[in-house]
Amino acid sequence: MRKPEQELAEIKSMMERSTRFLSLSGLSGILAGTYALIAVGMAYAWIYYPNPPYGFRTTYILDMATLTKLVVTACVVLVFSIATALVLSQQKSQRNSSKLWSPAGKRFVKALLIPLLVGGFFCIALFLRGYTIIIAPATLIFYGLALINASHFTLSDIKYLGYCELALGVLSVFFPGYGLIFWALGFGVLHIIYGAMMYYKYDR
Repeated sequence: MRKPEQELAEIKSMMERSTRFLSLSGLSGILAGTYALIAVGMAYAWIYYPNPPYGFRTTYILDMATLTKLVVTACVVLVFSIATALVLSQQKSQRNSSKLWSPAGKRFVKALLIPLLVGGFFCIALFLRGYTIIIAPATLIFYGLALINASHFTLSDIKYLGYCELALGVLSVFFPGYGLIFWALGFGVLHIIYGAMMYYKYDR
């Protein structure tokens, strides 16, 4: 007969699989952070070069060609990050003999998307009104809220990334004009650190 501890562990594992989305890949976080840092480097070349990126930017981006390149680059990074996360999560779910679009996965996506969509429309409104200087803090804050909200339906470790993004976003409000630096830290460096920790903890 099996020990009660073993049976309880199996029951706990089954319940966790049915209520939490466990197919997130740490490698996808590393790659998403890498994509973001490459995009930040390109944005620096378009906006700052040859001036240092850590200085306060006193001129606004009025060139339509530059704005178009920034928007297209951001969209490409978003698409690449989502595609990478889907592919690697699918591979992980297959290794774990679980379904990617399980009820837990759907709850996770719903919890993640609601703050992201609200934040996206909020940032569009900021852009149209000309408050571009606080778009960077807004994106970090809403992204942090989305991660914290979604952490109830996946590995709890993701909430710590959410707290860091939220704190970084609030901090960046007090340092307007340094949006590119905070974006690099939030969407680049923090993603790589989080992804590496998740990879060594769960994926190996």
